[in-house]
Amino acid sequence: MGETRNWTLHMLAGVVILILLGLHMGIMHMDGLQRGIGMANLDEASVSKANSLHRDSNPAFTATYIILLGVGLYHGLYGFRNILFELTLKPGTEKAVNAILILLGLGLFALGTWAAVAVHVTAVKA
Repeated sequence: MGETRNWTLHMLAGVVILILLGLHMGIMHMDGLQRGIGMANLDEASVSKANSLHRDSNPAFTATYIILLGVGLYHGLYGFRNILFELTLKPGTEKAVNAILILLGLGLFALGTWAAVAVHVTAVKA
């Protein structure tokens, strides 16, 4: 039952990644597309800094980055775990792989969350 739940979460994480990355690409790179087809004629440096500060000061963007980080890490590390487990490892090795991947995932999530919050706080102060 646990593996079915984990696999379902893995697939759900893939769908969430697809949606959030689609939004990310549209929001972050739409001005470049508009410039490319001649719809916008703006100074790149000032627009990029202003847009970045605006996005980083918005708590919804910060929360979205953290959610994307979490589902991306889960999806990637669970997929990597499944690849490793197809090698038919010994039970003790499987437990060690699980522990290492959980610690790695939690550590990367903590680091990424800290970075997103630090950037948000810095942008709010600017």
